[in-house]
Amino acid sequence: MVQADKVNKVSEGIWELPMDYKPGMRVPGRIFLSDRLMEGLESGTLEQVANVATLPGIQKYSMAMPDAHLGYGFPIGGVAGFDIEEGVISPGGVGFDINCGVRLLKSELEVGQVRPVASGLIDALYSAVPSGLGSESKLRVTDAQLDEVFTLGARWAVENGYGVKADLEHCEENGEMKGADPSKISKKARDRGRPQLGTLGSGNHFLEVQYVEKVYDDAVAKAFGLWEGQVTVMVHCGSRGAGHQICTDHLKVLEKAYVKYGIKLYDRQLACAPINSKEAQDYFAAMAGGANYAWANRQVIAHWVRETFNRFFKDDLRMDLLYDVAHNVAKFEEHMVNGEKKMLCVHRKGATRAFAPGRPELPPAYRDVGQPVIIPGSMGSASYVLVGTREGMDLTFGSTCHGAGRVMSRHAAIKGIRGSEIRRELAERGIIVKAPKDSAIAEEAPEVYKEIGDVVEVVHRLGISRKVARLVPIAVAKG
Repeated sequence: MVQADKVNKVSEGIWELPMDYKPGMRVPGRIFLSDRLMEGLESGTLEQVANVATLPGIQKYSMAMPDAHLGYGFPIGGVAGFDIEEGVISPGGVGFDINCGVRLLKSELEVGQVRPVASGLIDALYSAVPSGLGSESKLRVTDAQLDEVFTLGARWAVENGYGVKADLEHCEENGEMKGADPSKISKKARDRGRPQLGTLGSGNHFLEVQYVEKVYDDAVAKAFGLWEGQVTVMVHCGSRGAGHQICTDHLKVLEKAYVKYGIKLYDRQLACAPINSKEAQDYFAAMAGGANYAWANRQVIAHWVRETFNRFFKDDLRMDLLYDVAHNVAKFEEHMVNGEKKMLCVHRKGATRAFAPGRPELPPAYRDVGQPVIIPGSMGSASYVLVGTREGMDLTFGSTCHGAGRVMSRHAAIKGIRGSEIRRELAERGIIVKAPKDSAIAEEAPEVYKEIGDVVEVVHRLGISRKVARLVPIAVAKG
């Protein structure tokens, strides 16, 4: 755990690693945690924050959000912005599950209409959306179609009948990240991705039927189309085997490239290359393809969710997309640095974009209020919808946390927790869980995560993002 004398408390909720914490740090580290959350932080997470601060071209701070915990290279919950001339791109700042993300569908149904059929509904959703390790889709794509998926993202899905055009406007990057190049994606990554488009995956990925339990901000909730008692559906998944293989392939290249370019690393997991180098550009082109695959994946899943709800309720049931946010991605964005506008390559690894009102990247429906932010809780706990703020643009490059953050490894959870007992406890609370096996429930049990309310309260109090609504589960399908 963290030793208090190694970090400075700047203010309530903000902690700093000074530049003399470790040789080679180019900027301080900033960690956004309550006193209680700081007590439970692993020292290794601090080391990772400090290591990221040594990378060339990093701007302002190496940051960690309130859900921060140990990751590969960057901490999960890590954020860093790099100057586009002097900085680097690092797969460790994106992660293996490229564009792991969350989308939230809002229905016109009330919770009282759904509870009586919740068991049959989650069974039908579990059948409609393949899930679990190595799961394969009922959708089959050709090599040519796969190229289009990597290039067009969610637009490919909509143009092929999986959703409507309005969905695209409510996706980050419109569900189509520019700069993708399928030729930079290996055959092995393509082979892994081809059968998995439209699948949920395993681990912390889920499909959850929820309802709006509480609204905190009436005006913003109205702009988002949320109201108390309303049924919603949250989908959390990413780029599956394709994204994992893209990261694996390009890490091998970048592990040689940083030596070639004379970059000193304090952790080889931070393998990187200058932004304008061929190696970094090739990785970015492949990563963008992986991000687009993930948006297409969530789009297809959302279409099957809508079809399933239509069978249970009515054919013309409205289930509009509130928003779709990415967790693991590097993007070029304009931010203020030392009073000047500057183009940066912002890495968000287990962190979510949370842009303020007025940003041109936001859809017209939300431009006056700010970007919807979706922060899922652990299985059986609440999830939150928040909104981006101007304070957050200055504090964190418009970034916030992406979830609760683990406090126990999956191995330890499976060893020490009985999935059947968790299933029973959740059932007693009126929450139905559908999973391929009890170990899948054990490894994602509520107690293996930080308390989501504590995590969200930090970003709310600091103004990094502001609470809009709390959602609680009715039924959940796990991979």
